[in-house]
Amino acid sequence: MKQLKKTKIITTLWPATDSAEKIENLYKAWANIIRMNYSHSNYEYFWNLLDTVQKLNKEGKTNLGILTDTKWPEIRTKTIDEKIPLDKWEIFIFTTSANEANITNEKNRQIIVCDYEYIVTDLDVWHVIDIDTWLLNARVIEKKSWELICEALNNHVIWSKRHVNLPWIKIHLPWITESDKTDIKFAVEKWTDFIALSFVRNRWNIIELREYLKEINAPENIQIISKIENQESLDNLDEIIEESDGIMIARWDLWAEVPFETLPVIQKNIADKCKLSWTFFIVATQMLESMIDNPIPTRAEVTDIFNAAMQKADCTMLSWETAAWKYPIEAVIAMKNILKYSETQITYKHDYFTRNLWIHENKKQLIKNAIYTAENINAKAIMIFTNGWFMAKTASAFRPNLPVFTFTYSDSLLKKLAILFGLKTFLIEKKSNEENIENAINILKKKELVNIWDEIVTVYWINKSDEIIPSIQIIKIK
Repeated sequence: MKQLKKTKIITTLWPATDSAEKIENLYKAWANIIRMNYSHSNYEYFWNLLDTVQKLNKEGKTNLGILTDTKWPEIRTKTIDEKIPLDKWEIFIFTTSANEANITNEKNRQIIVCDYEYIVTDLDVWHVIDIDTWLLNARVIEKKSWELICEALNNHVIWSKRHVNLPWIKIHLPWITESDKTDIKFAVEKWTDFIALSFVRNRWNIIELREYLKEINAPENIQIISKIENQESLDNLDEIIEESDGIMIARWDLWAEVPFETLPVIQKNIADKCKLSWTFFIVATQMLESMIDNPIPTRAEVTDIFNAAMQKADCTMLSWETAAWKYPIEAVIAMKNILKYSETQITYKHDYFTRNLWIHENKKQLIKNAIYTAENINAKAIMIFTNGWFMAKTASAFRPNLPVFTFTYSDSLLKKLAILFGLKTFLIEKKSNEENIENAINILKKKELVNIWDEIVTVYWINKSDEIIPSIQIIKIK
């Protein structure tokens, strides 16, 4: 039997990978999900990309889900004509676009202007400002009516539209901007399986997005992934996990919010909470950053991916590595190889998922028993037939050691299952249970995923006493 990768891979499309040939090569390298980053480019560009992916999927050349990652509210410095150099300990002025005209600047200090109107209101003396993702740290040393007087804590040169982070400050930004709504509406009308919410602060942000999706008559099964990127999201982590379909550990902006030495522990804590609660999770940011310019990863990057596998992540994600630079396909292959080998070193114990599913608890325990049965009889695989998300998601949440082959009758569900740990999913035509099992086994034999005399454990729905219930069967391949 072929060794399959359990941890899925998300890749970001942009100029380095925006052709049909490159997208197909990403899939052949074992990419599972395509990420469209709406912080960059335009609708015409994304329209053509989505058309290309849809065509490849329809032709059977790929089986890729689509993740929409929109911009969401953020704080940035204004556009400037000349760069602003700052030396360590230099005193400068930090203000807003609305207040800039009110500043006298008698000492002729450098002025940095941002688009967050509450910057002077929200910050006090000794608060820290992070500009350009920790490339410039500054401390507020004086607060005035129209500006903050700040002290640079290191040398840096500021250019246009730099990110501004305000660690430990609860910012007063609108949750979903009109621009975000336009992006989401476009993505929904064209096609998306997942929407990633940046800078989630609490459960109400997720609820607000769900309400907007209803307002625009979006398909009900679009999955919402909350990106954990700030201290407020960490403070409200439990409620965010409870309300979300998935979680992305978005380490880029999170790095700017917490002491960097705490980030590995934070990542582990988020991973543990997600596994306990039936919520899939993604590890993202700089996983193979060196492969933007180099054909092989660094030792630290290999270890980072290994740790994500050891934490039983559903997905790892590549951003700039596949978006705009030299070695996009090589980066996916490297990630795939590291994940596959790392997974051979893990024995999955199935005790990560303890959330009580109440009215569905019996079904959950049946699927857990199917996994234990398969492993105890040394079966080669588990085969699940599913009309919906529940059975496949539950099997994935238990992190089985064996391959799980899921068969669905819905193309939309096929794409969504692509993000879940350990599942290899196929689309089949719905017939009787006997015919479904026979057709599924033929597919697996043709793809050399099972062999004659292999035993597999099958989970499917049967009708009994006017009730549809899941059933377990042990099958020997003939």
